[in-house]
Amino acid sequence: MIEVVAELSRGPVFLAGEALECVVTVTNPLPPTATSASSEALAWASAQIHCQFHASESRVALPPPDSSQPDVQPESQTVFLPHRGERGQCILSTPPKILFCDLRLDPGESKSYSYSEVLPVEGPPSFRGQSVKYVYKLTIGCQRVNSPITLLRVPLRVLVLTGLQDVRFPQDEAVAPSSPFLEEDEGGKKDSWLTELAGERLMAATSCRSLHLYNISDGQGKVGTFGIFKSVYRLGEDVVGTLNLGEGTVACLQYSVSLQTEERVQPEYQRRRGAGGAPSVSHITHARHQESCLHTTRTSFSLPIPLSSTPGFCTAIVSLKWRLHFEFVTSREPGLVLLPPMEQPEPATWTGPEQVPVDTFSWDLPIKVLPTSPTLASYAAPGPSTSTITI
Repeated sequence: MIEVVAELSRGPVFLAGEALECVVTVTNPLPPTATSASSEALAWASAQIHCQFHASESRVALPPPDSSQPDVQPESQTVFLPHRGERGQCILSTPPKILFCDLRLDPGESKSYSYSEVLPVEGPPSFRGQSVKYVYKLTIGCQRVNSPITLLRVPLRVLVLTGLQDVRFPQDEAVAPSSPFLEEDEGGKKDSWLTELAGERLMAATSCRSLHLYNISDGQGKVGTFGIFKSVYRLGEDVVGTLNLGEGTVACLQYSVSLQTEERVQPEYQRRRGAGGAPSVSHITHARHQESCLHTTRTSFSLPIPLSSTPGFCTAIVSLKWRLHFEFVTSREPGLVLLPPMEQPEPATWTGPEQVPVDTFSWDLPIKVLPTSPTLASYAAPGPSTSTITI
């Protein structure tokens, strides 16, 4: 029996273009007092990162799959296939790297191996939607002598910041940011430079603040004015908005605002509803605020963007966009007043009307959501960084 442990050095969340580092430890768990006949041998071990794609048949009309690549990979026992036994298609993978060959471990002996690979920047982000799923995994394949291959999978979450594909990394050491007191290899310099560049771009894109005002009206007149200070956010930020109802000519009884994502299948891959397909557009609500606002002059709301959600992206098959979805309940009666008179000659009991004719309407405001620091996402939503398997 051999125990294989894979541990990610810095949490399970990464930015596309970063270098993933994993330590693979192979141990013979028998006590050291066991006889030498209890030694275990492994023929080889290899590691590879891959992205698995799966689409809902009721929502997405994909071309007929190649018969040589079934939806579920065959249980091959002699070839290292990282996606063996997984549903969907492997749309992206890194070259496999051999960790070791012909390893023999005595009882109680343990050996560790380091695996490092740069996550491709051309792939989609990690996403589990209603129509499609993009799932990243680090797969380690091990084979004992005269035994089938055993796979150990470590789930990953990959964030993609568009625009980094065309970045040229500095070749001159004097240009790349570095510390003279630290010794780094070229890969470490490139990785730290990418992280710093991504952080600067995210900060520059989300720090611009400028008040945007929108007049909200229905068929009878103006309801109010909505104000928001920016339209580009990062994961983990709060969307803050204000609503001014004092200048409206139509009484607003209640409003609600929802922070939603819109997952839309591209037109060429949409399955027609007549063929029994589900809608090609689905909405997920991540935060919601509702308020009764009759006689309210000004109000505000704050909706947090979950760190576990997926930033907006677009692929050839699906697109994901963020929006604020408003719903207003207004009175049909112009100049509606539901308060008692301010001056009365003597005390009296006053009750409001039992029924008020109302109208409802909705309004959508698109916003843009970008990734955040992978370290912050790992701390706020920790996931498994260690996987273990026994051969």
